Parts: sequence; structure tokens; C-alpha cells
Amino acid sequence: MNITRFEPMGLFNILQRDIDRMAARRPDPVNVENTTSSAADWVPAVDIIEEDDRFVLLADVPGVQPEDIDVNMENGVLSVSGQRLQESISQAAGNKRLERRSGTFSRRFTLPKTANPDEVSATSQNGILEVVIPKRPEVKARRISVEAA
Repeated sequence: MNITRFEPMGLFNILQRDIDRMAARRPDPVNVENTTSSAADWVPAVDIIEEDDRFVLLADVPGVQPEDIDVNMENGVLSVSGQRLQESISQAAGNKRLERRSGTFSRRFTLPKTANPDEVSATSQNGILEVVIPKRPEVKARRISVEAA
């Protein structure tokens, strides 16, 4: 009688790997030039922080040069897009396991009416894109006195 080890998590790992493979739909990294895609190839993680006088958006874009990032603001929608170029991989390198995504990315954020689209600024340092969106000065309610006629 053979004794086999039951590993229930092994089945979940196989399922997760298959789902990741289907969801990524990444082109073969060696033959990237033969494929065309209009959708984003990867999505950077983003933190959005609201402060008293501004909104701060922090995006993880390691390996992306500042000149390869586009930040646009139109009709209250902030768009961040760009491209991370893949390093060349030689065919003779042997086995490959590629986990770092390359290609285009895109994120869009609808900003509240308190955001000031005219003074948006963006900086990139050490793989972190920081977009600062100042808030408009608040219009305070004004009490109007009623006089007897």
C-alpha cells in the first residue's frame, strides 16, 4: 500500500498560478516586438492621501524614467500613464522566470471639485511618482443680515 501526502494548498497554488497566467495575458518577453496591445500591461500600486490643503498621489513606478511618464488632467480626471522598457534577454540565458512587469501602464482618478487642476505638479524620485494636487480655497458661507424696510 502506497502512502501519499495530502497537500490541499498545492491545488490552490496551481489554481492561483493558472488564474495569474490567464489574467496577465502578457506577450512572450522574447518576442515583444511581434505583439501589439492597446491595454495596459501592468498597473502600479497607488496611495492617495488627502491633507488639509492638497491631495497627494504616490505611485510605485520602479524602473520607469521620468520622461516616460505622462500626467494629464482633463475635466476633473487625472490620468497617469507611461512605459517601463524591458531589459534585453538573451536566448542563451537558459531558464527564465520573469516577474518584473514591463510595457505600458495607465491609471485614472476622478478628483473632487475641490481640487485645483491649474496647479498640479509631479515629481519622480527613486521609483516613486508623487503628484500633488492643491485644493481650491474654500468659499465660506457669508451671513446676510435682513433689514426692515
